[in-house]
Amino acid sequence: MPLLDMPLAKLKEYEGRNPRPDDHAEYWEAALEEMRQTDPQVELVPAEFTVPYAECFDLYFTGVRGARIHAKYIRPKGTAEPHPAVLHFHGYTGHSGDWHDKLQYAALGFSFAAMDVRGQGGRSEDTGGIKGTTHHGHFIRGLDDKPDNLLFRHIFLDTAQLANIVMGFDEVDADRVASTGWSQGGALAIACAALEPRIKKAAPVYPFLSDYKRVWEMDLAKDAYAELRTYFRHFDPQHKREDDIFTKLGYIDIQHLASRIQAEVLIGVGLMDNICPPSTQFAAINKMTAPVQLEIYPDFAHEQLPGMHDKIFQFLKTL
Repeated sequence: MPLLDMPLAKLKEYEGRNPRPDDHAEYWEAALEEMRQTDPQVELVPAEFTVPYAECFDLYFTGVRGARIHAKYIRPKGTAEPHPAVLHFHGYTGHSGDWHDKLQYAALGFSFAAMDVRGQGGRSEDTGGIKGTTHHGHFIRGLDDKPDNLLFRHIFLDTAQLANIVMGFDEVDADRVASTGWSQGGALAIACAALEPRIKKAAPVYPFLSDYKRVWEMDLAKDAYAELRTYFRHFDPQHKREDDIFTKLGYIDIQHLASRIQAEVLIGVGLMDNICPPSTQFAAINKMTAPVQLEIYPDFAHEQLPGMHDKIFQFLKTL
């Protein structure tokens, strides 16, 4: 079969290239403490979209550094006992999408929350100087500042804060909550499960934001990773700071968070993925110590994987 990356046997042994900062654990404990000290000021606003069997809300909360974060929240009507919930995260520069494709979980008796990533295509703010969208260039934001100011640090914390908020709702069983998403959403599903250990199941698909140095060495710093090439060309054209840059990116590299996950994991990987190369995904997968179920698609790239949505639904329905 054709190969974009390593053979599957090698992928299953690959440990990643991007360095892990020495104070990585302390960094994230301090970040989580900042999140815990942030008053979320949760607001549930009834949505204009209505269906007879579920309640739909625009959920707003305050994340770290003062950004108001938006999510679509759906809960089934007429359920007396606390029930499971699913947290969904969208792809890079996207948004939480329409209401209709979230109703399958309400029909199952689950609540469902879909978060807009701050500053991208939805309603969440980016408070880095302005309010509103900044849309792109997010994982290089903060590279010339202190590590505490990396934008994806704040975004990862938003996922954990959303989980904490939803777990605190009376209608939700905090011990039966899952995270899921594709590409950037897959990375955020992993970050959420890593930073909120009560997450029961995680279902990421071809996760982004992993093993940046491997992406660079494969000459795939384009498409979703294009800003890495842009950064070097504009701010370090001779790569004199290359080691420092990749080390700082290590704070927001999901492979270095993966070992924290306690959830059961289902993950889909296309072996011809030239957007988020398979080896970068396996760098995270191979660091997971929780049970992992792999769904491999040998001939597929960064695209729809046939049957994967159904596999995720079947996996999550047993929460």
